[in-house]
Amino acid sequence: MINKTIITGALLGICTWITACQSAAVEQHKSVENSSAPELETISPERDKLTSDLQMPGEISGFQQVDIYAKVSSYVKELKVDIGSTVKRGQLLALLEAPELSAQLAAAQSRLKSQEAVYTASRSTYERLWETSKVEGTVARLDLDVAAAKKDADHAQLQAAKAAYQEVQTLLSYLEIRAPFDGVITTRSINQGAFVGPAGRGSEAPIFTLQQQEKLRLSVYVPEQYAGYLAQGESLKFTVKSIPGETFSGTIARKSGALDYKLRSERVEMDINNSANKLLPGMIAEVQLPLTAKDSTFVVPKTAVFTSSEGSFVLAVKDKKTNRIPVQKGRTVNDKVEIFGDIQKTTSLVKQASEEL
Repeated sequence: MINKTIITGALLGICTWITACQSAAVEQHKSVENSSAPELETISPERDKLTSDLQMPGEISGFQQVDIYAKVSSYVKELKVDIGSTVKRGQLLALLEAPELSAQLAAAQSRLKSQEAVYTASRSTYERLWETSKVEGTVARLDLDVAAAKKDADHAQLQAAKAAYQEVQTLLSYLEIRAPFDGVITTRSINQGAFVGPAGRGSEAPIFTLQQQEKLRLSVYVPEQYAGYLAQGESLKFTVKSIPGETFSGTIARKSGALDYKLRSERVEMDINNSANKLLPGMIAEVQLPLTAKDSTFVVPKTAVFTSSEGSFVLAVKDKKTNRIPVQKGRTVNDKVEIFGDIQKTTSLVKQASEEL
C-alpha cells in the first residue's frame, strides 16, 4: 500500500515537471517571436500647404530702352545732350544736316507751284467751256470731254507733286533727333561732325541709347518645377548687393507662359517703381520667391519615405503587415515632405521606414 502511494506521488511529480517545462518552452517561444517582430510606430498622412522660399538671381533693366539711329544719310551738326542727361518725350537730342535734302525740297516746291498753275489753267478752261455749253450748239461735246479729261489729269499731277513735296519735308524732319519717351541718355556713340545714316559708318553704332528709369522691370528665370507656384499680381521682395540692408519690392506683371528651351525655365517680369532713382538698369538682384502650394497635399515626415533603386516608397501597415506603396516626392520643408501616390487619409504609414523592413 505504501509502495503504491509512493509510485503514484512520483508519477504526479513527473507530470507536473513535464507540464512546467512545456509551459516554459511556450513562453520562451513567444518571447522569441515578440523579440523578432518589434513594434512599429505608425502615423497618418495629413493634408497641408507647404510654404518655402527660393532665392533666385534676377536682372534689372529699364522699362523701355531704345537705340536711336539716323534715318537719312547726314552729318551731325549739333549734340544737345550727353550721357546722364535726363530728357522728356519730344525733346530735341541732336541736329543733323544734309544739304542735298534742302535742294530736293526746293525742287519739289518748284514742281508743286508749276503743277498748281497748270491745274488752275485747265480748270478755268473747263469751267468756261461748261458755262458756254449751256447754250445749245455753241460748244461741241467732244471739246467739253477733252477739257474735262485735261483738268482731271492735271489734278492728279498736282496731287503727285504735293506728295513728293511732303516726302522731302518728312525726310527733313528726320534731321531732328527727338526723344520718343521720358528717360535718361545712357550711351552716346558719336561726336559732332560724324557721318551717320543707313549707309554710313555711323550706322554701325546708335547715336544715343535712351532708357526709362523711373519705372524698371526685373526679370527672373524660374525653374520648371517652381513655375506653377507664382501668380500674376503677386508681390515679391528682392535685394541688391550695392545697397545692403535695404529690401525692395515689385509686382509680377508678366509671365512668358512658356519655358526657355535652353534654360528650361519660365521668364517672369516684375514692375518696379524707381521714383527715388536708387536702382539702376543692369543691377543683379536676389529675388525671394515664396513657393506656396495652391492646393493642399499629403505631407509626412521625411523618415516615412525611403528610396531604393526601384524608386521612392512608403510602408503602409494593414493587418499587421507592411506593404510598399510607390510615391513621388514633392518639396521638402524642414523635416516634412510632400508625397503623391495612392495614399488615403486613413492609410497607416510606418514613421521610420526603410528598405530592410
